[in-house]
Amino acid sequence: MAKGYEVLEMLIPTGGWRIVGDDYKDIDFVEAQPITKADFDAGFALWDAWKAKIDLDAETAKTVAAAKLAALGLTADDLKALGL
Repeated sequence: MAKGYEVLEMLIPTGGWRIVGDDYKDIDFVEAQPITKADFDAGFALWDAWKAKIDLDAETAKTVAAAKLAALGLTADDLKALGL
């Protein structure tokens, strides 16, 4: 189950808010445009799928990068040795 701050990171990724707890009443919209309680509550149901997509995108990017390096005859260790 998502935490309140995770839902806010998904809904308002630019920040401008702070939260102490997991309830809507715990949110302080410092510089962010406030969202509704309904949007916040709905975010909990959406978070698992959103996080899975983020993780899949990151893994896909790693796989593509590794394939490109392999096509050049390089490995990630080769790049580290070069300081890249």
